Amino acid sequence: MKTQLQHRLQELRHEYTSGQKVLADLENQQKTLQHTLLRIQGAIQVLEEELAKAQPDAFVPLADEFDATTFDNTTFDSAAIEVLMNRHG
Repeated sequence: MKTQLQHRLQELRHEYTSGQKVLADLENQQKTLQHTLLRIQGAIQVLEEELAKAQPDAFVPLADEFDATTFDNTTFDSAAIEVLMNRHG
């Protein structure tokens, strides 16, 4: 009986360790995705502003579709904007 309990304890510790590793990986993926979304939102904002300058009467901003409070205190870099512009146009 004691051997069975020790074996089960070992299995559970292994499962726990594996679960912690999976959780850490998922948290890293979440951070990466959040960063990517922030960069995309920044690129959208810049492009909308540029389009608004070029055609102030014909352009309706899409920024209202985003919850700006989610992205407080964020700076957007021009490299991300350049990448997005090259991918989509």
